[in-house]
Amino acid sequence: MHNDAFLERRRMRPTEWRAGRLKGYRLRFNLDGRPKGKSAPANICPDPDSEVWGVLYKITHRQMLRLNLTEGVPGRVYRPTWLEMHDVDGQTVKAMTYVAEGKETDGCPSLRYITLLRDGARAHGLPTSWLQTLENVVHVK
Repeated sequence: MHNDAFLERRRMRPTEWRAGRLKGYRLRFNLDGRPKGKSAPANICPDPDSEVWGVLYKITHRQMLRLNLTEGVPGRVYRPTWLEMHDVDGQTVKAMTYVAEGKETDGCPSLRYITLLRDGARAHGLPTSWLQTLENVVHVK
């Protein structure tokens, strides 16, 4: 996640953060955004041949509740899901992420949205292969 979204807009200060990888999932843009049909937010779905990179944040329970609210939880789209991930040192970390039942086909994120993902990935030193994956995402024109 981009620091602007996490630290500034949501005013959350994690006690630590590090890059992490989730094996067996892939990045999708198969949800309806706002306005509907114009921008697709990120989602992950099981895929045994893929992996997703991101940032593992250590936050308080109170911050997690606030994060849930900013992501529309409880609600009809994202479900908080606890999964085993791996940090950059290969250590297994149980972490919470958001998963949703998405559509069969993917849409395109807005330029603003994918730029936040790309900038956040670069700022946190995610692998070049993941940065290239994000660069290859086509955004709404």
